[in-house]
Amino acid sequence: MQINSETQIKVRYSETDQMGVVYHGNYAQYLELARIDWLAKLGISYKEMEAEGIMLPVYEISFKFKKSAFFDDTLTVKTYLRKIPTVSIIFSYEILNQHGKLLTIATTTLVFVNSKTRKPITCPDYILKVISAKFKNF
Repeated sequence: MQINSETQIKVRYSETDQMGVVYHGNYAQYLELARIDWLAKLGISYKEMEAEGIMLPVYEISFKFKKSAFFDDTLTVKTYLRKIPTVSIIFSYEILNQHGKLLTIATTTLVFVNSKTRKPITCPDYILKVISAKFKNF
């Protein structure tokens, strides 16, 4: 089973290059917006998590660009949790345009880190409890 969510993003003119195509560097921001939205939909505030001394830096990121996105497109970023988090949390993504065409697939691995020690830690219990409570079959 996958735990997923969908996030809508409207492509801004400043995110495109001279050809009117979304610059590839912007896709990392789209994934970040989708991850924060995924957490919020579970009732988890990224801001509160950081205030509690927990950071989630990106350890690994990969993209496969299939088609271009353009200015004024409405993108849907589908975010999937791939497995129960441990020290890391792994997401897969699909980015589609307003016509349902698959544009990009991506994967990120983030690591739970104590903000004071900068050392990896296990996923906080309250996040695991939320995942378990909302997704009993996960």
